[in-house]
Amino acid sequence: MRIAMIGQKGIPATYGGIERHVEEIGARLVKRGHSVRVYTRKHYAPGSTPHLGMERSERFSLNTKHLDALTHSLSSSLDVLFRPVDLVHFHALGPSSLAWLPRLRGIPTVVTLHGLDWEREKWGRMASYILEKCEYPALHFPKRCIVVSKTLRKYFEEKYLIRPTYIPNGVKDAVHQSASLLERWGVQSGEYFVFVGRLTPEKGTHLLIDAFGQMKTNKKLVIAGGSAATDDYVADLKTRANENVIFTDYVHGEELEALWGHSYAVVLPSTLEGLSIALLEGLSYGKCVLVSDIPENLEVVEDYCPQFESKNVSSLREALEALDRNPHQVQNYERLVNENLKARFQWDTVVDQLDSLYRSVYAGEKAVVGKSLES
Repeated sequence: MRIAMIGQKGIPATYGGIERHVEEIGARLVKRGHSVRVYTRKHYAPGSTPHLGMERSERFSLNTKHLDALTHSLSSSLDVLFRPVDLVHFHALGPSSLAWLPRLRGIPTVVTLHGLDWEREKWGRMASYILEKCEYPALHFPKRCIVVSKTLRKYFEEKYLIRPTYIPNGVKDAVHQSASLLERWGVQSGEYFVFVGRLTPEKGTHLLIDAFGQMKTNKKLVIAGGSAATDDYVADLKTRANENVIFTDYVHGEELEALWGHSYAVVLPSTLEGLSIALLEGLSYGKCVLVSDIPENLEVVEDYCPQFESKNVSSLREALEALDRNPHQVQNYERLVNENLKARFQWDTVVDQLDSLYRSVYAGEKAVVGKSLES
């Protein structure tokens, strides 16, 4: 099957959960004999050299906060009309509003919604309003709509009486690296908390830095991430941080694997998520992951990881201090993660489900819509 991906910034994925998602599923779809074309943006992934067997098509976008995704999705959707494509897969709320366009040429479309983008703090009132209004076309314009968490499925089912298909994110098997790779940052194995992700307000990094700054500890805090058109926010984070906070910018490959594997604990202070790939990666290393108590996190970790009240700096500080003082508690959480969560989310299983859905859509089978009583 010839599949086109629209909505992501591009591949190779340097940051962003959607980009990681597309890269992981696309590479596996190619191995299964499909042809995958990924539309890319010049400022994120310039060039057209194939990546992991996937074709890359760079198309026009206005690289501004409000117009980048829209203009790129539109130029990509117009381009795909003139390509030999069997199915188009849109990602995220805004781009999904164009899922009707390829269908004018009889090309079936699928949408994956990775989160409620209109709730992100970076958007103003008008942008948030427009993104929220994209929910209706995202559900009604494609042949099939996918969500990455059960929390999102429940939201759309209750609001629109339509039950999207639940296919979660996945994670690769953990790869362990030498602690010598940590030397460039001056940290030692087991002596730091780590945060991995984009530095945007909804990731809650400011809450983590404020809470860590109130602690008395010999451990470090490693912030492994960088700006996502949020330079002012990143600058503010650095003014908040004390000398024990280390900013690495984006980290990839063996160095990121070393940061995961040698951390004392992982912290995910997000105020908004779809299904965090960073959370799944932390769990894949068998780590104790301290999470905010938003539903999207709790549906993954259940009672097997420590939690704190979202947006509450005092609650986060107390949770960090409890872990810092009690290494045996950290080890107990690691045991629970290894026994119950480590192998639950796998990319190969995700692609099994996605491949089956693609074939069903391409064959013209209709999805069952309407209020469902399925748990």
